[in-house]
Amino acid sequence: MQSDIDFMQEALEEARAAAAAGEVPIGAALVHEGKTIARSGNRTIRDCDPTAHAEIIVLRKGARVLENYRLAGATLYVTVEPCSMCAGAMIQARIPRLVYGAEDPKGGAARSCFQILSNPRLNHQVEITAGVLVRECAEVIQTFFAERR
Repeated sequence: MQSDIDFMQEALEEARAAAAAGEVPIGAALVHEGKTIARSGNRTIRDCDPTAHAEIIVLRKGARVLENYRLAGATLYVTVEPCSMCAGAMIQARIPRLVYGAEDPKGGAARSCFQILSNPRLNHQVEITAGVLVRECAEVIQTFFAERR
């Protein structure tokens, strides 16, 4: 879907900005009713905060924008498959849909390592669309780590 590509491009911009700041380059955009309401890249180093993942930051911003901790009707776009912390936050926020680019075989909690977002024992499940702009998303994070080795 073209809108998924457009919104993933926004998340990629945030990932590239995070890389330029020395952060692990993951970017996210939160979209509600067809409009981006929050964008961010990882800020764990800048904020000295292990929870300052891009997803957590945009969920917090989005909740403030919508004045509701439940983010019904929102779609979260992320360049890399969310970790278990971020997946748990998505469940708590009742995000109905996640769109991500690259899989994270070492810690992904949507499909790769864990299936938190589709676990039937939880009180909420998230629709998942994976692989949107996968090449571009994977390239940003692979380049970042290759330069540090």
